[in-house]
Amino acid sequence: MSLDQARAFVEKMKSDVAFKERVLAIEDVDARLSCIQSEGFDCSESEIKEVAGELNDEELDLAVGGVVKHIFWGMSYQC
Repeated sequence: MSLDQARAFVEKMKSDVAFKERVLAIEDVDARLSCIQSEGFDCSESEIKEVAGELNDEELDLAVGGVVKHIFWGMSYQC
């Protein structure tokens, strides 16, 4: 597992609308992480949270689309 993989996941969330919508549609935390890993991203929940904390408001808005409940496992962001 790695932060590099978590960063790659966040970049894909910013650049691939269909991927982002597919991930956001999954409400269960374990199912969401399983989907992310099945897409080839070898990262953990904590690594994704760490990378999300590195983003500025504009980058976070691109990745998650403003106010998104549960995108990073229970963390809500207002951009």
